[in-house]
Amino acid sequence: MLREIGRDFCARGWVLGTSGNFSAVLSRQPLRLAITASGASKGDIRLSDLLTIGPDGRAVGKPAGKSTGRPSAEAHLHVTVVRTRHASAVLHTHSVWSTMLSELHGSRGGLAIGGFEMLKGLEGVATHQHSEWLPILENDQDIRGLARRVQATLEKFPAAHGFLLRGHGLYTWGDNLAQARRHVEIFEFLLETTGRMESHS
Repeated sequence: MLREIGRDFCARGWVLGTSGNFSAVLSRQPLRLAITASGASKGDIRLSDLLTIGPDGRAVGKPAGKSTGRPSAEAHLHVTVVRTRHASAVLHTHSVWSTMLSELHGSRGGLAIGGFEMLKGLEGVATHQHSEWLPILENDQDIRGLARRVQATLEKFPAAHGFLLRGHGLYTWGDNLAQARRHVEIFEFLLETTGRMESHS
């Protein structure tokens, strides 16, 4: 399913080049995640592009498909989301709209999105009257420090279904890959709609 998601997201312009990274939980005890290797094209994910990582974000055991790659430094963020949200899948995209809006609203620390029917595509949301707060965190090359800020943000906003890294992109998750994929599709629709409306206001 990761390969299908990668082809779809790449075709939509959400993970161009080698951007983005995807993960899925393999086991909880001990914690093991399958994650896309650093530098892999998400539009053409191969078995050798998948690695198994542990709770420290490092590759463990026998890599899937005998990969010679290495996990992205952002693997720490995936582990943090999995632990904090008890998620089973984490998807990270680099779309134009998520990047633009993260910059435009970054100084406010987040973006409130409300009134759209598509909000009901987010797990647990039952009405278009819902207001979704999408936190925006400053990007940082100190990934461990960023992971701590991600954890603090997710604990501060327990109802949030995702977050943006400023000038970088979207992180969202789900109880499984299908739910995480749906959340990406919903957020990307909402972000593009919001961005287009703001550009015409």
